[in-house]
Amino acid sequence: MTTKATNKAGHVVRRMYMIPLFDLRRQYSELREDVLKTVDEVLSDGQVILGPKVEQFESALCAYLNVNYSIGVANGSDALVIALQSLGIEKGEKVITTPYTFFATASCIVRNGGVPVFVDVDPNTYNIDLNQVERVLKNEKIRVLIPVHLFGQTVDFEGLLFLKEKFGVKILEDAAQSIGSEGKARNIVSKSGTFGDIGIFSFFPTKNLGAYGDAGAIATNDDTLAEKARSLRQHGSREKYFHETVGYNSRLDALQAAILSIKIKYLDSWIERRIEIARLYQSLFEKYELPLKYTKVQDKGYRYHVFHQYVVEFRNNSEREMVRKHLNESKIGTAIYYPLPLHLQKCFKEYGYKEGDLPISENLSKTTLALPMFPELKNDEIEQVVNTIREVF
Repeated sequence: MTTKATNKAGHVVRRMYMIPLFDLRRQYSELREDVLKTVDEVLSDGQVILGPKVEQFESALCAYLNVNYSIGVANGSDALVIALQSLGIEKGEKVITTPYTFFATASCIVRNGGVPVFVDVDPNTYNIDLNQVERVLKNEKIRVLIPVHLFGQTVDFEGLLFLKEKFGVKILEDAAQSIGSEGKARNIVSKSGTFGDIGIFSFFPTKNLGAYGDAGAIATNDDTLAEKARSLRQHGSREKYFHETVGYNSRLDALQAAILSIKIKYLDSWIERRIEIARLYQSLFEKYELPLKYTKVQDKGYRYHVFHQYVVEFRNNSEREMVRKHLNESKIGTAIYYPLPLHLQKCFKEYGYKEGDLPISENLSKTTLALPMFPELKNDEIEQVVNTIREVF
């Protein structure tokens, strides 16, 4: 796998990783015959926007999630915008979310005319701290909460249910990183993205269920929300050339849908392999007593984590940077998720947040590092990653 970098002259060069953070080619080599066959079917049919291939995938996704409706859209970012608009957010309305997430989780609020209210995260799960959310809801009238199942770990469903029942808050689940993960509330297990009023998924190529380009989906059990989302993805139209509102050009194309219909059959086995990899990382970290923090694999009776990313936390920024530099020099891929929390981003300056307001998220941006994680990663490669980290300590 290659990534782009610049040399001293400012020219773009390609860096080859011996052990990449993610390698789409390995997965493709296993699926190549089926993928090429289905691509040929789509192009031969000529129906490349929406159509039967999209409907087929939407049905498969509904069955997988055990949800009434899924609406395929162009990408996960659009899914957030459309899902939030479907909830009827009004201009100036405040919406709670986390600052430690991908940009689109907050930008969807602004694009809908809302105001993001950032709440810090739990230092152990990295998900939004629901105790802090409760304190905000006690003091402010807020109608919508966007929790993010970060890195593949499900937000506490019991806590979400408590907030929903106590404050009447609507829940838009950002499950862009967590398809297949599960949560439990009142002894009922359900998948992330289906527990709230509406949920979204991203099928960006590196996701656990990834397309070969941009793709996304919205899921809900609510008839009205599904109808609104389906209309909004196609210029606010239910009947061609008749528009009830101003929507978007955000339709899932048939090629990506057809590819996703192949891949969804393998999703559970890929997730189980990710969990196996996480267990191996954990056993090696324990064996060598490395000074870092990591998410432990626990047997809760349901799949609370699908390890979209495998993120470890160091004691300080200096150690993180030393390890990152050594891994990169050893041609082992890494990434920082996320180098600057959203409340400190320049584009959100008008909302008045400053450094020190959300200390956990700010610290995580300086101390966490994502290590290689994908189903085709080999055990000896994992051992090499850990042994390379050991060389720093």
